[in-house]
Amino acid sequence: MKLELCAASLDAIRLAKKYNFDRIELCQNLEQGGMTPSPGMIEFALAKGIETHVLIRPRAGGFIYDEDEIEIMLRDIRECKAIGAHGVAVGLYNEDGWMDRDTLEKMKRLADGMQLTFHRAFDDLVRFEKGMDKLIDLEFDRILTSGLARNVDLGFDNLVKMKEYANGRIEIMSGGGVNASNISKLKNELKPDAIHFSATQKDIIDEDSKFRESVLAVNEKKLTRILQEFGKDVRF
Repeated sequence: MKLELCAASLDAIRLAKKYNFDRIELCQNLEQGGMTPSPGMIEFALAKGIETHVLIRPRAGGFIYDEDEIEIMLRDIRECKAIGAHGVAVGLYNEDGWMDRDTLEKMKRLADGMQLTFHRAFDDLVRFEKGMDKLIDLEFDRILTSGLARNVDLGFDNLVKMKEYANGRIEIMSGGGVNASNISKLKNELKPDAIHFSATQKDIIDEDSKFRESVLAVNEKKLTRILQEFGKDVRF
């Protein structure tokens, strides 16, 4: 069972390296659910020797994109490939609210050797079986999901069903609201292929500046507590 850190800052990248995470999902602007990071940030993570999967998301909000937004996503995937990223996390729907197969196929071709994760856009589905079958057919590597719910606690029963339905055909990575109080249950009862979390809390940066901001910042103490509850021998 692998652990993936949702890394949206240089601090998170450094902590992923320090605590030997299996991989990261690299993004920025986590306050709005995460968006595609800069090429420099991707290169920084790779230079640290971390398995780096990049979130491909051009804006906040839902996952129905226009042609220009899709073009940006395709360009970002091409850039990730050129830089040497290990994978990308994507997710989108057409105007009918169903997976955009044509665009996903284009993304698959551009990824060419990189791993493919369908991110939590999956949780916008009403039923998961047809969507999972399509991703298996497209040879996606994994699905990041909270079980069609806002968090893994609310979606736990669906996560169990998803793991059973996948039956090894595609990886199920649970994520969304993972914390020290529920990670052992996920590990021991659900037994997903991977668990994804950010270990963040609201913080204010540059408090003395006119441009101070409230952000979701990774917290090392919170991170190590989650790892300890998972069963890792770590100390803050």
